[in-house]
Amino acid sequence: MTTATTLIEGPTGTGKDIVALLLHRNSTRAKGPLVPINCAAIPDSLIEGELFGYEKGAFSSALRAYPGKFGLADGGTLFLDEVGELSLAAQAKILRALETGEIFPLGSLRPRRCSVRIVAATNRDLAREVAAQRFRSDLYFRLAVVKVQIPSLRSRRCDIEPIARHLVREIAREMDCRVPVIEADAMVALERRDWPGNVRELRNSLEH
Repeated sequence: MTTATTLIEGPTGTGKDIVALLLHRNSTRAKGPLVPINCAAIPDSLIEGELFGYEKGAFSSALRAYPGKFGLADGGTLFLDEVGELSLAAQAKILRALETGEIFPLGSLRPRRCSVRIVAATNRDLAREVAAQRFRSDLYFRLAVVKVQIPSLRSRRCDIEPIARHLVREIAREMDCRVPVIEADAMVALERRDWPGNVRELRNSLEH
């Protein structure tokens, strides 16, 4: 399977992280690490160190060196979850790393080569974000070499039954209990529901 940079778009809760995992496992980089980072959870002031790492003593609390997510993913895949939440400044830093294949850890005197496949995911329409000048067009085209669109669960009701049966088995395994049977009338009720929270909501309901 291709190792091209891939952008996964879809509503919240549709399982974009699972798609990223499958893309990694079915690529030539499967033996390397899959390193995720939630771009929405990292403050802009910390994003550079989190992505590219830092040397010991680069700042007061840097008691030891840290390779950063790019360094940890060297030879594998870096999963940029919620990439649409990055600031324009952070986008520029990622773009440079993609263009040069190099990262510059904080406090380092020289760049480091890094071989990383990027898989990014977002619940935003990045093409619209580009038009609104909230997302860099050059980074968008770098990320969207291959695009994967995941529709909402209510638009693919035929998938609800197999997904529900898979989730029930998964939940039973986690709870170390017998796999319960989903009765026919219960399945009909599941298929009729709109599931605004998508697969995540379906899983929570089955676990409940």
